[in-house]
Order: sequence, then C-alpha cells, then structure tokens
Amino acid sequence: MTDLLHVLHSPRRREILRLCWDAPLPAGEIHRALGDVTFGAVSQHLRQLRDAGLVDVQAHGRERRYRARRTALGPLRSWLETTWDDALYRLKLAAELEAARRGPSPRRTARKRNTP
Repeated sequence: MTDLLHVLHSPRRREILRLCWDAPLPAGEIHRALGDVTFGAVSQHLRQLRDAGLVDVQAHGRERRYRARRTALGPLRSWLETTWDDALYRLKLAAELEAARRGPSPRRTARKRNTP
C-alpha cells in the first residue's frame, strides 16, 4: 500500500491515470493531453504506473496503449473517482502541476495603465 501511495502522490501520475481510466490511450495522446510536460517525462510516469501495477500496457504495432487497472487500486479507487468528479480537484490539480513545473515561470504581461 505504501508503494501505491508513493506512486499516486504525484499529481501528474494521478492525471495520467485519470486519462486512461475509461479507455486505453497511446503515450502520444497522453502527452498531448498534458501539454506542458515532455514526452520523456510522460514515459517515465507511465513506467512508474506500470511498475506499480496501476496500468496495463497493450502493444498495437509500434504503439503502446495504456489502460488503468481499476482493481489494482483497491479502496483508493472510489476516492480517486470521487475526486476526479469534483470541480475543486481540477483547481487543485492545476495548482499542484504549476507548483511542480520545472524551469522558469511563465512571464506575466504588465497591465497598461491609463494615464490622463
């Protein structure tokens, strides 16, 4: 259970798990859905989810499709499903992803002042 909690501690891995919850997805599609993370990072997260037994991998030609193993989550399954349906989860996820973001912060444009 401790390993499972360690893997699910990452907001990115929880988001990847949510993305492939209902249907198998190729890594490229997961990468495009996340937007602000490299393909290599997505691949590493998928490997950790696979090693923890939380996703199954199916080969389709050169493509690998990932699907969440719902039963592997045990009692955490209902907690995850509940949080994903919550609007506050999306806000929390956005904040956690921004906090975990590497590199320089995006520049904010200065407001123009109306001078008389």
